[in-house]
Amino acid sequence: MLLYKTIIGINKQLNKLVNIPFTQLESGADSLTKAGELMSSVGAKKAMIVTGRSSSMAIMPQLCESLKAHDIDYAIFNQVMPDPTIATVANGADFYKQFECDSIIAIGGGSPIDCAKVIGAKVVKDRPVRTMAGKLKIRRKLPPFLAIPTTAGTGSEATVAAVITDPSAQQKLAIIDPVLLPDFAILDPKLMTSLPPAMTAATGMDALTHAIEAYIGTYHTTLSDNYATEAIQKIFTNLPIAYENGQDLKAREEMAWASYEAGCAFTRAFVGYVHAIAHQLGGIYHIAHGQANAVLLPGVLRLLQPYCRQRLDNLADIIGLTGGDAFIEAVSNLNKQLNIPEGFKELKAEDIPMIAKRALEEAHGTYPVPGYLSQKQCEQLLHSLLIEETEEEALTV
Repeated sequence: MLLYKTIIGINKQLNKLVNIPFTQLESGADSLTKAGELMSSVGAKKAMIVTGRSSSMAIMPQLCESLKAHDIDYAIFNQVMPDPTIATVANGADFYKQFECDSIIAIGGGSPIDCAKVIGAKVVKDRPVRTMAGKLKIRRKLPPFLAIPTTAGTGSEATVAAVITDPSAQQKLAIIDPVLLPDFAILDPKLMTSLPPAMTAATGMDALTHAIEAYIGTYHTTLSDNYATEAIQKIFTNLPIAYENGQDLKAREEMAWASYEAGCAFTRAFVGYVHAIAHQLGGIYHIAHGQANAVLLPGVLRLLQPYCRQRLDNLADIIGLTGGDAFIEAVSNLNKQLNIPEGFKELKAEDIPMIAKRALEEAHGTYPVPGYLSQKQCEQLLHSLLIEETEEEALTV
């Protein structure tokens, strides 16, 4: 582990030298109407709108009208699916060139925003997506870029990272470069009111994981701590409300801000083991990222508690509890309140050694984890999350 600690120590110092700007924000109900004004301010004439196939019919007309009002043409690329792939990025870059676009607008959850980031990277630096994986592999400004999240979870509108799936390798590729940070973001709570409860829960827990992992990791700073703790307070207060009543605009807006703040925290202080394991589960079984994070989070925190006891005690204080044990229990109880599963039906016991190995390879030397887990610990955690298929379920397959 000495080698990993040395690498992380060096990277910590290098990380301080990297300037990470902040996205220019518009927020509040009906702030979507500002899209045209924002894109016009950077001279956009034809925007590529990157979105998913299920994008709301109520949202797209509002966006398009705002663009038209500022004489901005657009072309809609709606091929993004959950866990966007290398092929989707390539198709998107071809689309951008074919329709002679000069700017990008991403609207949707983390998948469209991440996909749009890498499309932009491929447009300005035409190289295989696999070779962009890692840190600082792009280093060329993207076209003018507006991110419009419709979920409160990934915080991708605030981050310098994007995750793309490589189906052939059953892996997710993390691409990290400050040029991936969107120029603008719109946080409009009205775009989130139709989000189903299960997705509200999963994306909200994704944001909570970002904030917690940023706070307990060794790259944390006063700035990242402030963002992380603000996000954690908002999530514990507002996520249950948004889950129970999706039409509550105040809770939706608070969650949008929490997602953004958590994004600001982890883009400066990074994530940890929860994400490393979740990436493997997503790449192999296509388990939704937010749900994977939520299921893994309490168990990973219990394993890491000996290495970050004071930090977890601090988080307990922030939400009005005493001690790290109480904080971990609060996370577990929040999962229960949101009807998050206690394990993974998709997980296969025979895959666990490979998943653990890949997760540790991703985490060690990359993420500033507070302490190091062993292969055995990681495997034991995954075994504890196996869910046996019932005989009734087997008969319905």
